[in-house]
Amino acid sequence: MIYFDNAATTRVFPEVVKVMQDAMESSYGNPSAKHMKGMEAENLVKKAQEVIAKTLKAKPKEILFTSGGTESNNTALIGTALANQRKGKHIITTKIEHASVYEPIAWLCEQGFEITYLDVTAEGIIDLEQLKNAIREDTILVSCMMINNEIGAIEPIEEAGKIIKEKNPETIFHVDAIQAYGKMPIIPKNLKIDLLSMSGHKIHGPKGIGFLYIKEGTKIQPIIFGGGQQKGMRSGTENVPGIVGLACACEKMIKNDYENAQRIREVKEYFQERIKEIEDIKDNSGQAPHIASISFKKIRSEVLLHALEDRGIYVSSGSACSSNKKQVVSGTLNAIALADEYKDGTLRFSFSIENTKEEVDETIEVLKELVPMLRKFVRR
Repeated sequence: MIYFDNAATTRVFPEVVKVMQDAMESSYGNPSAKHMKGMEAENLVKKAQEVIAKTLKAKPKEILFTSGGTESNNTALIGTALANQRKGKHIITTKIEHASVYEPIAWLCEQGFEITYLDVTAEGIIDLEQLKNAIREDTILVSCMMINNEIGAIEPIEEAGKIIKEKNPETIFHVDAIQAYGKMPIIPKNLKIDLLSMSGHKIHGPKGIGFLYIKEGTKIQPIIFGGGQQKGMRSGTENVPGIVGLACACEKMIKNDYENAQRIREVKEYFQERIKEIEDIKDNSGQAPHIASISFKKIRSEVLLHALEDRGIYVSSGSACSSNKKQVVSGTLNAIALADEYKDGTLRFSFSIENTKEEVDETIEVLKELVPMLRKFVRR
């Protein structure tokens, strides 16, 4: 098997499995309980906060554990909008956001908030001048992803943060870093980021766990109510095994100055060189170390995807979340103005530290066989 769908999810590190198993078997107390077993679990949660905060040069209390990227994004957007609506109801986002951003944004629009959607270039990069002109006195929130999940474009977050805070210091800046965390250095304070979303299963951690970085002093309200856990910001008994697994994955991905990300980039760039051997393709890939977006002319992406699957090669036709909605063409591909002859044939190949150049070689040879054959059957 060759697994090139790591932007959708990654295989859990063995070390992560081990610490999660230990937590389930030994530290199984409820972190809210007042006895020793509860305190033991609570200490694991606090230690995980410290580990993760250190990777961002943040404070442990600025880390809020969630069920993953979708909840982190929903909490950031809805919680911030509702908490600050007396100041204004204007929100800025982009045309290439993940469903877990554009769906809450659409809901907020239905509640009376005004939304401005920023355009992107053919490379998927936001227009900073358009951002600057869009910020108003009543702009309460700007939300922009750091790495696009479909084509791997890296957005100019540092420049955007400076523009936002210079134009309106009261505007809150949210960044979806779900594809970026663990792949590139992120220091929210230096980037003027107030809220940052992350998901564990993108970095070889478990599914169902993530965090939201909330800069101290940011005005935001909870969207989940109940027992008042995590200082009232996210009620519900903490997922202790998931939290310790998440911290372990974070530490492993970021150690040694992101050497894992560099290894991933080497495989991706080797793939980009070899894919040129296939005729009539377009490489839409951005600068992210792990995502390659390739459009195949005169082939439907689902047909090629399943043909590769039959040969034991797993790829994606876009975001796994977007695929659930049966979209014909993704918003990102429309936003970058990809030619119609390529839109239907776009596949995403996404890499991890477990992938090799030998796997790339095998995949290219299979594509050389499949692509010409499938093009013979395309409807004229």
